Amino acid sequence: MEKEQKIKANNSNANSDNEEELIKAKHQTDSKSENKTKEEENKVTPEDKVIELEDKLARSFAEMENQRRRFEKEREDAFSYGGFTFAKETLNLIDNLERSKNILENDEALKNTEALKKTLEHFDIINKDMMSIILKNGITPLVSMGKKLDPNLHQAMMEIDDDQKEPGTIVQEIQKGFMMKDRLLRPALVGVSKKTEKKDEKSEENKQNSDN
Repeated sequence: MEKEQKIKANNSNANSDNEEELIKAKHQTDSKSENKTKEEENKVTPEDKVIELEDKLARSFAEMENQRRRFEKEREDAFSYGGFTFAKETLNLIDNLERSKNILENDEALKNTEALKKTLEHFDIINKDMMSIILKNGITPLVSMGKKLDPNLHQAMMEIDDDQKEPGTIVQEIQKGFMMKDRLLRPALVGVSKKTEKKDEKSEENKQNSDN
C-alpha cells in the first residue's frame, strides 16, 4: 500500500514537471513568434527604401528651388531698388531748387528785372533735366491735387475750410510725393479740405465748454 502511494506521488510530480515544461515551451514559442512578428514589421523592403530616397530627393530639390527663387527676388530688388536712398536724397535737390526759385520770384528788388528772368530760365532748364533723369530711372511724381487723402501716399499737414470740396479732399500740395516703380519713395505733404465751421455752432460749443 505504501509502495503504491509512493508510485502515485512520483507520477504526480512527473506530471507536474511535464506541465511546467509544456508551459515554458509554450512561452518560448509565443516569445519567438512575437519577436518574429516585430522583426517582420520593422523589416524595410528595398521598395520602401527607394520611396524614402525619392521623398528625400524631392524635398531637397524643392528647397533648392525655393532658395533659387529667393536669390532671384533679392537680385531683382537690388537691381530695381538699389538706388532707393540715393533717389530719395536727390529729391531734396529738386525741393531746394524750387524753394530758391520761389525766393527769387518774391524778391521785390529783383522783380521785373532781366537778370531775374534769365536766372529763372536757367532754373527751369535745370529742373527739367533733373526731372527727366529721375523719370528715366522709374521715379514718378504723385498726382495729389483734387484726390482723396490716402494715408498710404499722403501726409496731411493741415485742414483748410472749403465747402466746395468733399471733406478729406487734397486742396493744397506743400511738398510733392514720388513713387519709385511700385514703391513709395516719399509721401506727398498736403492740405485737405474740411467743412466750414459755422459761427453759431462754434459759439454753442464754446458755451458748453464754459458751462462745464
